Amino acid sequence: MYDIIIIGAGPAGMTAALYALRANKKVLVFEAKSYGGQIVNATKVENYPAIDEISGYDYATNLYNQVKNMGAEFKFETVERVTEDKKVITNNGEYQAKAVIIATGAENRKLNIDNEQEFVGKGISYCATCDGTFYKDKIVAVNGGGNTALEDAIYLSDIANKVYLIHRREEFRGEQKYTDELKSKSNIEFVLNSTIKTINGSDKLESITVEDKDGNTKDIAIDGLFIAIGQEPKNQIFANVATVNDKGYIDAGEDLHTNIEGIYVAGDTRVKNLRQLTTAVSDGSVAATQAIKEMK
Repeated sequence: MYDIIIIGAGPAGMTAALYALRANKKVLVFEAKSYGGQIVNATKVENYPAIDEISGYDYATNLYNQVKNMGAEFKFETVERVTEDKKVITNNGEYQAKAVIIATGAENRKLNIDNEQEFVGKGISYCATCDGTFYKDKIVAVNGGGNTALEDAIYLSDIANKVYLIHRREEFRGEQKYTDELKSKSNIEFVLNSTIKTINGSDKLESITVEDKDGNTKDIAIDGLFIAIGQEPKNQIFANVATVNDKGYIDAGEDLHTNIEGIYVAGDTRVKNLRQLTTAVSDGSVAATQAIKEMK
């Protein structure tokens, strides 16, 4: 029997473990892959309070070591199901807890073309607010047509020398106010009805090849590519213990309760307006504190 089982060893999950351990609770953290979550892909983290600069990997490793040294138990197993009585079933066994915190995060949707993964941190990013400042006075592209892509292009237009905004359709899916603002920017160029076919470079990103709806292709020389085509939470296995919206995110109030007593959610996997490192650790602390307060 564990006091709290946490599913996911990203910043939200490990912060929840930290708070639970400080309350002298017995904590088990499950992670299907490796600790750290998406932050490990950030070459530099410069927007976390009181830390001038740290790599995402170093940040995650510091947090992992801190939590592990405090006594958290980590199991690298895949969670398959959670029951209403707080039993967690994995590919390797069953575990019982008094409270469960779901902190599985969300994965950035990929283009799934050659060189994409190889150039992450070497010209490719999925977070403009995280990595935009590295491209001051350079040439970048944003791929996507929703609010996130439009906001990223606006944000980057104040940093980069030029921004290409690439979208597969003629019209953007994002709000009109963002489209209007984009049109007022002299250093933003729309590349519509087009998709990225190849990502080119040797040791780092050098250019992309785009193809329009008529099959015409062209190369665009860029220093950075920001992919903003959405995220994919994987929450259907929790649908019996949490309300999952049509985009796959778990709905919860600011106390981070799901609809089942003793089961909570934290981090990027839940419905929220801002998905950043700071909001993830905030969620982790709130979820753990609520779980401790209400534990029976």
